[in-house]
Amino acid sequence: MNLSEYVDAKHDEHLSDLFEFLRIPSISTQSQHKPDIERAAHWVADRMRRVGLESVEIIPTKMHPLVYGESLHAPGKPTILLYGHYDVQPPEPLGLWTSPPFEPTVRGRNLYGRGTADDKGQVHIHLRALEAIRQLTGGLPINLKMLVEGEEEVGSENLWDFVKSHKKKLKSDALVVSDTSMLGLGVPSITYGLRGLNYYQLEITGPSQDLHSGVFGGAAPNPLTILSELFAKLHDKDFRIAVPGFYKDVAKLSKVERKALNSLPWKEKKFRSTVGAPGLCGEKGSTILERLWCRPTLDLNGIWGGYMGEGSKTVIPSKAYAKFSTRLVPNQDPREITQLVEKQIRKLLPKTVHLKFEVLSTGKAWVAPYHHPFFELARQALVKGFGKRAVFIREGGSIPFVTQMSDAFRIPCLLLGFGLPDENAHAPDEHIALDNYFGGIKAVAYFYEALGGVQI
Repeated sequence: MNLSEYVDAKHDEHLSDLFEFLRIPSISTQSQHKPDIERAAHWVADRMRRVGLESVEIIPTKMHPLVYGESLHAPGKPTILLYGHYDVQPPEPLGLWTSPPFEPTVRGRNLYGRGTADDKGQVHIHLRALEAIRQLTGGLPINLKMLVEGEEEVGSENLWDFVKSHKKKLKSDALVVSDTSMLGLGVPSITYGLRGLNYYQLEITGPSQDLHSGVFGGAAPNPLTILSELFAKLHDKDFRIAVPGFYKDVAKLSKVERKALNSLPWKEKKFRSTVGAPGLCGEKGSTILERLWCRPTLDLNGIWGGYMGEGSKTVIPSKAYAKFSTRLVPNQDPREITQLVEKQIRKLLPKTVHLKFEVLSTGKAWVAPYHHPFFELARQALVKGFGKRAVFIREGGSIPFVTQMSDAFRIPCLLLGFGLPDENAHAPDEHIALDNYFGGIKAVAYFYEALGGVQI
């Protein structure tokens, strides 16, 4: 029995095991789910042992534990560090789920449930690929170090401290991550670029307390109105970010890369359908793909204040709040961007309010050359696993750990994603295409097999 046949023969076993993982509500942002986080960590550790990894540890941190395991029995062969996360986003609003978020459900050719695409399903692809190789050959053809964390959805607060203090332990020839997407269904993809992310929160205070809008309206400053006016001024008519100096260091696309990206088999009609808005918007002079992957953004992510209950309450609120983010591209310095954004916001706000400006997280962009031999082996493995041409893409999201590892270890980082952009990660009815899940198991196994033929 060859590898592909073995994966097909274990179809029901793969899904049954994945369902067990998905039923654990390992929500890292909510303290009441701390026991579930612990349960998920133990589940991952158990599966690491089952696929032949040794020295498996559940490593406590200040928040949620890391899980680590290794197999180092292939002298002269590459050492791969495999990274993923077992924590998931909150499922709310629950009423928008067709089936319960922690009851995995197959509908058509999709598997629905929180964590299916981000990132439990993709971690599980690697576990099942390792299991297939071990069952068919008796061992692993490479040296493997596997690190799975429980804080990715809350900013990986403790991950990098662990990495910095265990650099020798984690030293590898390449980093492999499956927490990204394919370009589209049936288009296996390797991601070679990610945008960076700065995340901020504003608190604007006007009156010392909420005021009656009839008694004080027209004279007292309204923080909500002022906050709305502020964000209206942070883009110009061409949808460029109106912060002086913001674009100063933005890396320009070469003609070759721009042509390659805009020649990808990407379907604008499908994208428009997924967005579901009457129309699209964005920076003038850039294609949609360039806006999504290669251009910086500033987005208001949440705004609140005042009365939001049932019926009416005529108040001028004392405070107004906003969360917003900037997605960054190569050559932009997160600290400099933070300074520029804060300076412009303080300049735009009137003297009638006070501002509290918080930086919740920062992270720079990452773009890698994909000419390393490991990338070609990955491309060939994807072709073999899916029976389709594989492509190189960039992505608009952010994985700070990839940038940190690339900078610290100077190793190639291969992002082999098996989700799809429209699979509702972070939203109700999150799902993964079963064809991608099973194709991913085969492709990953073929990739590890191919790496076993490389001498280091």
